[in-house]
Amino acid sequence: MRQRTSPAFIDAYVDSIAQRVPILYLVVVFDVILLDFSYCRVAPLPIELFGVVLAAVAGIRGQNWQLSRIGAQSLAEKRRALDQMSTIGGVFGLAFMAWTMAMALYGSVEQRMLVEYLLAVTAFAAMIALAQAPRTALNVALAFSIPATAIFLASRDVDALLLTLVQLVFTGTMMIAIITNHREFVQRELTGQRLGRQLARTARESRANFDRATIDDLTGGFNRRAILQRLRDEVAPGGPARVWLALLDLDGFKHVNDTYGHAAGDAVLRAVADRIGGQDAVLAHGRLGGDEFAIVLDAALDRTQARAVCRRLSGRVREPIVFNGTRLRVLCSIGLYRPDQADTGACLERADAALYKAKQQGDGAVVLFGPEDEAALRQRALITRLFHDSVLEDRLRLVYQPMIDQRNGQVIGAEAFARWSPDGRVWQPPALFMHMAHATGRMSEVTRVVLRRAIEECRPADHAIALSVNISSRDVVRDGIAEVLADITHSAGGNPADLILDVTERALLDDPRRATRQLEALRAQGFRIALDDFGAGWSSLSQLRDLPLDLIKLNGALAEALPTDPGARAVAGMIVALSWQLGLECTIKGIETEAQAEAARALGITRMQGFYFGAPDTATALLAGVQRAVA
Repeated sequence: MRQRTSPAFIDAYVDSIAQRVPILYLVVVFDVILLDFSYCRVAPLPIELFGVVLAAVAGIRGQNWQLSRIGAQSLAEKRRALDQMSTIGGVFGLAFMAWTMAMALYGSVEQRMLVEYLLAVTAFAAMIALAQAPRTALNVALAFSIPATAIFLASRDVDALLLTLVQLVFTGTMMIAIITNHREFVQRELTGQRLGRQLARTARESRANFDRATIDDLTGGFNRRAILQRLRDEVAPGGPARVWLALLDLDGFKHVNDTYGHAAGDAVLRAVADRIGGQDAVLAHGRLGGDEFAIVLDAALDRTQARAVCRRLSGRVREPIVFNGTRLRVLCSIGLYRPDQADTGACLERADAALYKAKQQGDGAVVLFGPEDEAALRQRALITRLFHDSVLEDRLRLVYQPMIDQRNGQVIGAEAFARWSPDGRVWQPPALFMHMAHATGRMSEVTRVVLRRAIEECRPADHAIALSVNISSRDVVRDGIAEVLADITHSAGGNPADLILDVTERALLDDPRRATRQLEALRAQGFRIALDDFGAGWSSLSQLRDLPLDLIKLNGALAEALPTDPGARAVAGMIVALSWQLGLECTIKGIETEAQAEAARALGITRMQGFYFGAPDTATALLAGVQRAVA
């Protein structure tokens, strides 16, 4: 019932009726004019004038039901018109029937036959016109049928009785057809409306799914998938002119998150996305993840214009972002590249290389990827492929730097350093190839090769020296690493007690709890643990108490500053004092001069390492030095 009174159904119902009712009233006007003309000299003037009134009413009703007029009415007016139609139709039908019957009392037999014929035509037209209004049709049918039936029955003529029967059968048949047609109309209309609602719901869901698949919920811009697809479309062969790709990364975003909370960080990301979208020449932008955005710039820009757009954007990002009364500030670095190939991965790699250079420059720098960067990138890619395909057992060699006890000049240990060569001639230090080990997923393999070879080459148990080996941050948090390293040590003929595993502060920062558990497991296997390069980065003296450590190795930057910087001496002194209190041995690295060694001795540091005592060299040279010191 609610569906039949809904605005959509009322509109459809009124439109259906309005397409037929004006024609019915036009037929009535025609019939009235025809009868008045036929009886103009026969019927009394009042009866003829009544016909004129009927024609006028029919004309007005026909005008009111014109589709253009009633379609423009309000919903309440349409409902009122539908409610009144049944009553008005019945009354008008009765008046029309009474008028025609009154006319039939006058005139000739032919004129009365005309009346009967027009009544039949009008009744048929009414049935057809009111097919979608069964109640009104019934009222009109009764208005026509009851008086006519009464007159025919009163005549007691057999033909009249037969005519009455025909009329009743015709009227009943038409009413059945009208009711059936109306039900079918209602069913069709309601089904159509349900289908329309389903289609609309499907369209909304489709749009919502599209938004979920393409829109970043946080910023309202494209998500990673969508912005990369847009880039693929732009650089596809035969596509539009070459656009610009810019990668934007926020500087200082982590500080905002850590200091003001993630809600503040989210506000920064939204503000930055809005500022990107507000820049001229930005065709599309989206968040790749975290605080990194990809931006597609108009191909019509030249190099100077593209840089200018990025610099303006960098300036906009630099402006304060107000959050809960606090003015948040971040900078951004932007790497810019004009794709000249259809491989989106290659495009992102080049833009990212430019971004890396921009972040090194700092202060909101914008760097355009150029020919020299392309050459460097290709060289790195070549070296990385060579590293990935190389047999590390053949392409790695080790050198060792001695660790000296300043109290007696004895070599008490050594640190193993790996060198890698793509061709067996030029050997690269860890700073140049360790990133390749991480990128190719071979860092753990490097650790295993270095540990095994260092034990086999130096035989620390035989020479009473401690052998230090660096382990990567990934190894520190890898489950089962303690058992793996212990097995390698034993299989190489070594003892974990003779090995020191150097761990950097960065390795502990990524996942402190897990790293602590793994260090405890390594100590349980017998290894000693050294915190390497302490005094750089995020150093916190209070953390030394909670970490499972045996040694601390002071950063080389402290060693360099000791002779001339009282602050460096104060920091180093505090670390040494705390290490003594915690029962930890303390070593300082990077000693290169006598002045540095003397300053370290003055602080009570006896274990030292650096070029002043010896450069990294082969195992043979190291063991020879150990023998000389003993002799």
